[in-house]
Amino acid sequence: MAADDDGDRTKRRGRWVPFGLLSPGMIWLGLFFLLPLVTLARTSLSVKESRFAVDAKFTWEWSNFTNAISDYSEQFVRSFIYAGTATLLCIAIGYPVAYVIAVRGGRYKNALLGLVVVPFFTSFLIRTLAWATVLADNGPVLGMLERLHLVGTLDSLGIVQNGGLLSTHVAVIGGLTYNFLPFMILPIYVSLEKIDLRLTEAAKDLYNNGWQAFRRVVLPLSLPGVFAGSLLTFIPAAGDFVNARFLGGPNNTMIGTVVQDRFLVQLDYPTAAALSFTLMAIITVATLVYARLLGTDDLV
Repeated sequence: MAADDDGDRTKRRGRWVPFGLLSPGMIWLGLFFLLPLVTLARTSLSVKESRFAVDAKFTWEWSNFTNAISDYSEQFVRSFIYAGTATLLCIAIGYPVAYVIAVRGGRYKNALLGLVVVPFFTSFLIRTLAWATVLADNGPVLGMLERLHLVGTLDSLGIVQNGGLLSTHVAVIGGLTYNFLPFMILPIYVSLEKIDLRLTEAAKDLYNNGWQAFRRVVLPLSLPGVFAGSLLTFIPAAGDFVNARFLGGPNNTMIGTVVQDRFLVQLDYPTAAALSFTLMAIITVATLVYARLLGTDDLV
């Protein structure tokens, strides 16, 4: 009987082991994610009596959300267009790069991956300022376009404005693509690395050519990597304000710029919080729809 009681106590204690292992992570999420989120929600439903007031008064002010959407709908739309375009460009550039590294890299695979990660050794701000130097009026890109006599043609297409590349849609999207490209390459590489390439040989034995084998075997199996890379690119790009600040102009303002200005310059915390919550809600819905379309079973 004593042995049975000891066994029951051991089983009861064992039930709490998973909760004990999860508790550090849950405490961390509670303190640094849920608590700030609740504070942000409370702020978004508050009102400041004046710009110089220290605290906002909680009044269930739902009009903050309607005013934020109506006043800054243009910035919301522009942010999602910029982020979506940059994500598509990252897929178009990153997938071939990841494929070459994973399939053709050979002994140089680690070195090539190192080159992909090298930009992370420099701060995001410095990289954006460097991109601004590259696209400046006296920079190498515009100089090359002038030597090729393409500035006039690109100006008529709206790519170049007033003979310059800065303060244009192309500059902001280019900066977003450059800064977030590694976040696309690495997940796709991991997904491609897991694929047994003998499956493509089997597909070719079943009378598929190289393109058909890639489309029917490699591409579907690598979609989880594309999904993960898309999230890692689109979500931060939609809320980015650095690229729009240093590469864009007044006509290229993104919603992140508005939030930054409302928080740090105007001190309008309720509006800034409402804008942030609206942005998070839209991105969450878009992510769920995207996950539904592609599926995420193989991501774990």
